[in-house]
Amino acid sequence: MWTLQDAKNRFSAVVAAALAGRPQEVSRRGKPAVVVMSVEEYRRLLARAASERESFTDHMLAFPGGDFPRLGAKPRNVSF
Repeated sequence: MWTLQDAKNRFSAVVAAALAGRPQEVSRRGKPAVVVMSVEEYRRLLARAASERESFTDHMLAFPGGDFPRLGAKPRNVSF
């Protein structure tokens, strides 16, 4: 893990390591803050997250007993 100051001073080394397939963590004030990774790895993670996300339609189609009873309430009269 790099400190923010070290990462700034050796940014080329941080980028080179990330491009070599090793994501680089950078800390700020002693706490993990960011990760530097290759754009290929970033896009792969985005695509994976999008493919794992269930759509609302998929969720509703998988819901057992999706036929809900209607309420007996009557609409009120509205004048326009």
